[in-house]
Amino acid sequence: MRAGPSQEDIRRHNLGTLLRYVHVRGPASRATLAESLGLNRSTIMALTADLTAAGLVREELPRSPGRRAGRPSLVVRPESTRVYVLAFDVGVDRLAVARVGLGGVVLDRREAPHEGRGPVEPAELVATLAGMARSLVRKAGRDAVCVGAALAFPGIVRRGDDVIRFGPNLRVGDVTLGEMLSRRLALGVPVAVANDANLGAIAEHERGAGVGYDDMVYLHGDVGVGGGIIVGGRLLGGQDGYGGEVGHMGVNPGGRMCSCGARGCLESEVGERTLLTLAGRADLTGVTSREAVRAIVDAADRGDVVARDALHQVGTWLGRGVANLVNIFNPGLVVFGGTLRDVYLGSAAQVRSVLATEGMAAPRERVRLRTAQLGDDTTLVGAAEFAFADVLADPLHVLARLRDPEEEPVGS
Repeated sequence: MRAGPSQEDIRRHNLGTLLRYVHVRGPASRATLAESLGLNRSTIMALTADLTAAGLVREELPRSPGRRAGRPSLVVRPESTRVYVLAFDVGVDRLAVARVGLGGVVLDRREAPHEGRGPVEPAELVATLAGMARSLVRKAGRDAVCVGAALAFPGIVRRGDDVIRFGPNLRVGDVTLGEMLSRRLALGVPVAVANDANLGAIAEHERGAGVGYDDMVYLHGDVGVGGGIIVGGRLLGGQDGYGGEVGHMGVNPGGRMCSCGARGCLESEVGERTLLTLAGRADLTGVTSREAVRAIVDAADRGDVVARDALHQVGTWLGRGVANLVNIFNPGLVVFGGTLRDVYLGSAAQVRSVLATEGMAAPRERVRLRTAQLGDDTTLVGAAEFAFADVLADPLHVLARLRDPEEEPVGS
């Protein structure tokens, strides 16, 4: 028989649960925490005391006291400026790095244009990202501690060792960008790497349009097309972490050649290159993906017939892809992010029309289609949430290890 969880296991779990609550939902009173977490007030008081001693949260009187008689319940707030992560987002057109504090507060950020439509030299990419990150770390307070780092990458990433197996639009493969970046930064934390669309799904599920939905699909466009699938409140990773590669789902047999070598993939039928070609706007290839797509959507809104027709055709294949996903996963929500956010806004009627004819009646009857609430920062926010995972799972141990490898966690 397996032994039940020890008191220390229960305590560790409760500490992580409380910290995650204020990280995701914001400051909360002790009374609210006790009610929401199903713990008594004395336990909440003990947990918050440990987290406060570790510098992860602080307690203070409510800023707007209510009219209730008696002593007001103290409010627990995350220490956003003292505890932070580094989030990296590698796009085809841009690089973004942010210092994100506990609670999801973006404390500082850097962006740089990136011409990544051809072969990318990993060492040069790492050097650029490290330089951007160092400038952010230098601005952090002396008592601030970096508790994690994560990188969103537009490609297939193997779970376990974070090896990037395939990055079709950046033309890299079998590289360990995270390990290289971690060595370059020398902050004492590993840099986790994950597929950008998977991280986008996490971000929208926890902080965006997907809040309240345990089953959702996130579709992300950035020259190519990726996806992240949330099932039962958790990201569907698959056997090796490659789950969610919906961009290479076949939607048009015998269609356009895809970068993966197949024909008629969702990516090849609704991606940026196809939209530009159909709209006769090859002149837009010199601008970013987002600018190019938005220009075509704007032209269609102004009455450009060619642009409208291009969006109609792309909307047809996007609708077929959505119908397939709805039939298979029965999500409550489908979210369009990256360039697909604008593509959907310009072709929503067509997408919904195809879904109505090709989606099965039962699974489609309650599904909602929405655009990413976090906008262009969806994947960057997802990287930050991914980076916070370890400290939210075991707050005191992780923080003690980072501050002093030989120091025992507070309260142990």
